[in-house]
Amino acid sequence: MDKYPDQKRAVQFLYPPVDPFDQRMMDVGDGHKIYVEQCGNPSGIPVVVLHGGPGGGCSPAMRRYFDPAVFRVVLFDQRGCGRSRPHAVIENNTTWHLVRDIEMIRDALGIDSWIAFGGSWGATLALIYAQTHPDRVRELVLRGVFTMTKAEIDWFYGGGAGKFWPEVWARFIAPIPEDERGDLVAAYHKRLFSGDRMEETKFGRAWASWENALASIHSNGAGGEAPGEYARAFSRLENHYFINGGFLEFDGQILAHMDRLADIPGTVVQGRYDMICPPEAAYAIVQRWPRGTLKMVRNAGHALSEPGISSELVRTMDRIGQTEQLI
Repeated sequence: MDKYPDQKRAVQFLYPPVDPFDQRMMDVGDGHKIYVEQCGNPSGIPVVVLHGGPGGGCSPAMRRYFDPAVFRVVLFDQRGCGRSRPHAVIENNTTWHLVRDIEMIRDALGIDSWIAFGGSWGATLALIYAQTHPDRVRELVLRGVFTMTKAEIDWFYGGGAGKFWPEVWARFIAPIPEDERGDLVAAYHKRLFSGDRMEETKFGRAWASWENALASIHSNGAGGEAPGEYARAFSRLENHYFINGGFLEFDGQILAHMDRLADIPGTVVQGRYDMICPPEAAYAIVQRWPRGTLKMVRNAGHALSEPGISSELVRTMDRIGQTEQLI
């Protein structure tokens, strides 16, 4: 028997990349223009893809979870990152600006309702968007759930995950003076927004490296060195959102508002050994979500590219495609 059957299935199920049939820069106001693309079938089942971070940007690999003959896939770079402009800017950049942007894209493309597909911060944003506009979401597909609670942020930036990766944690805290290590989000914030481009890039790379190092279950602890401009934007935006609690009204808001999704079906794909977003949050939301289903993937961490997670996401989208085509 194959010890890791999901790894072979992932290769079989992933669709080849498909080129976008529509690319545009959309002016969403507040001095921001965001990059939007569509690919797949222009008459297909609409799905909006929400990337992680905040600040991660979308990539061609994110198109590969959807049968291009079945789905009309909409991807966009959220404010301040990827191909959106201005770059690495936090002014007029909050969760509620992004929710408004999603609605603006939907309206501009003439879509009545769509599937929201997102992982990590993308799952956070998908949940908040669906709770705000439940009539515009026909289904949710989430991966590596993060609900923007203080406990989750403390786990990753307060030493919880560091207990499993002490050598990587030591590397992450090393640039910060000992008297500031009690609040690493605040300590990094001070340096990511210092006004010194070189310092911001240096600390941006350190922040991004800590997260990258823990993304995959197969990690050896090397976080790599991301390109400077990407690392600076990613880290500034992520830190900006985290230090502000995601701009939510209260801690635990997403879980408290799960009743708003009572009529929306959804699937949560979660890596059993996710170090960045532990499975507790995914389990908790499904307990309060009558139409939500949890798919716990063994031998998987956080990354979208994990073989077991990839294959489960493609199976989920295939099932949705087949079901909707029968209706």
